[in-house]
Amino acid sequence: MKILGRHLIAELSDCDSSKLNNREQLEQYLYEAVRLSGATIVRSVFHQYNPQGVSGVVVIAESHLSIHTWPEYGYAAVDFFTCGESVDPYKAFDYIKQKLNAQNAQLSEIKRGIPSQADEIIDHKPVQELLLAAPLIS
Repeated sequence: MKILGRHLIAELSDCDSSKLNNREQLEQYLYEAVRLSGATIVRSVFHQYNPQGVSGVVVIAESHLSIHTWPEYGYAAVDFFTCGESVDPYKAFDYIKQKLNAQNAQLSEIKRGIPSQADEIIDHKPVQELLLAAPLIS
């Protein structure tokens, strides 16, 4: 595979239910997780469900972090999708797991990219190069 990124999928259970139902706190946790991982925040959207639960995504220059919570089950589904070598999604995972007081965690890593015969990491072009190479639309 021509590897473009890593996608960590975390199943966090036996979490603190009050934290799983606090939109503002979850947003702060994901922002701090992004900072600790070395990623760059672009934008975020969080939604509080009625009667409970939160979904949120932080779009980062290197892809995204997302969370979906079920406070009634003490469960959170968390994704950490990062591209390039400069970001460490495991730092984000460790931080979120600790902040949610998750007693149990399952973590899977999926390499994301273009199928090929051998594994290799593809370098990413800086944004300026992409913009200069893009055709002008008139």
